[in-house]
Amino acid sequence: MEEFNMETNILIESGTNELEVLEFTIGNNHYGINVAKIKEIVPYSPVTPVPNAHPSVEGIFMPRDLMITVVDLAKVIKSAPSGDISKDMFIITNFNKLNVAFHVHTVVGIHRVSWADIITPDTTISTADNGIATGIVKINGQLIIILDFERIVSDISPETGLKTSDILKLEGRPRSEAHIVIAEDSPLLIKLISDSLVKSGYDNLTLCHNGQEAWDFISDAKAGKVPLDIDCVITDLEMPLMDGHRLTKLIKSDDKLKNIPVVIFSSLINEQMRAKGESLGADVQLSKPEIGLLVSEIDKLLR
Repeated sequence: MEEFNMETNILIESGTNELEVLEFTIGNNHYGINVAKIKEIVPYSPVTPVPNAHPSVEGIFMPRDLMITVVDLAKVIKSAPSGDISKDMFIITNFNKLNVAFHVHTVVGIHRVSWADIITPDTTISTADNGIATGIVKINGQLIIILDFERIVSDISPETGLKTSDILKLEGRPRSEAHIVIAEDSPLLIKLISDSLVKSGYDNLTLCHNGQEAWDFISDAKAGKVPLDIDCVITDLEMPLMDGHRLTKLIKSDDKLKNIPVVIFSSLINEQMRAKGESLGADVQLSKPEIGLLVSEIDKLLR
């Protein structure tokens, strides 16, 4: 099959609350990944096994002299191996400053969807402790489960997750009354981020589980239903109902709200995403492992 380079054809305008989802299969089930995470898609090729690696790590391979870890998604989701490896593909991703290839069985195609159409899995499907599904969307009658690739990589290699050890040196500082609104759909990450901020002296937090929930709260504050004392907004990019770019655009295009600092804290921060965020007025944009740097930037904005 032909190779696809995902960096040459970006279709989504900033702040429209849309994303492109690549649909792929493992066995008979259909899954999805945000195209913004993908560098390229290449046919499966043999990999070099790594001794004592995590059971889900198939090995490594080196396209164009770049060593990339290969994760077998069938093992991650406890599915049967491929029945015809000649059709298998590698989805090569870049997020959290990491390059990882995910071994899938077939690639179906790319769909443009609205974040408003993505349903958050309930706790019977996905919990904060073990869930790897971030959303479910129905396309052409087919249910597609959008997987949490950051969680998959973090479970395999915990040191790639949020570096909360950076926060230990910040404990015991004077408390701040600054009111921070956080929009983050991952239950695990919203807890880690809020715990880190509390340890760093920021107690006055409003936690929202997607951009729409955050915007509803901010809109209520603007309308006088709750005090408009919001000092900063921290937002993820990928969230059901409303993404972080759309939330940023709504805040920064509103005369009453535009002076509220917006910090984008996402695994997707690369040169292209940074340009999108800047065009929408984001004050700070940081890659997700850098929780210590997040606190440092919040300090600059609020202390």
